[in-house]
Amino acid sequence: MSGPTTSQEGHREAIFAGGCFWCIEAAFELMPGVVEAISGYTGGTVEDPTYDQVITGTTGHYEAVLVLYDPERITYGELLEQFWRSIDPTDEGGQFYDRGSQYNTAVFYLDEEQQALAEASKEALEESGVFDEPIVTRILPAQTFYPAEGYHQNYYEKYLAQYKAYTTASGRDAYLEETWEGHDDVSLTDSTGDSDED
Repeated sequence: MSGPTTSQEGHREAIFAGGCFWCIEAAFELMPGVVEAISGYTGGTVEDPTYDQVITGTTGHYEAVLVLYDPERITYGELLEQFWRSIDPTDEGGQFYDRGSQYNTAVFYLDEEQQALAEASKEALEESGVFDEPIVTRILPAQTFYPAEGYHQNYYEKYLAQYKAYTTASGRDAYLEETWEGHDDVSLTDSTGDSDED
């Protein structure tokens, strides 16, 4: 399998599914070293799916985010830390009040290094004691990523009031705050997670 795409600027890619892509996009895009987070769809069987198709739950796609990042400023391990702290990894029916397989959580790895780091971080989360229930987030090989329609991109910036109302009403903000309270010292990776050496 080929490794994560590296642009002429040296940026690399990572793909995460964490329920509603508006929330995951915001969680990553605000991190120093992240160049861009793109909302989209991956993991399904329909080519170039639309939002209206994906939300039916019949295409096999996840709502996901492709993260373009600068490995000189942030590591894949740090992205994994942010991912786990932004979702409920024990929910196998969606995320918060977004229900259905299209809202399930997954890490889509682009090479063996990402796979190993993702699996190690999941194991560390299982052993951390943060969650009482089993961790059901899947670690899967990356498939074609399709960017979502333009009105979904940067939703948290363009529609801040609606975005905040959504994250509050869904219970996501309160859940994450309560779950991780007192666990600031929990480390799920060694945060090295990237090497440009071949």
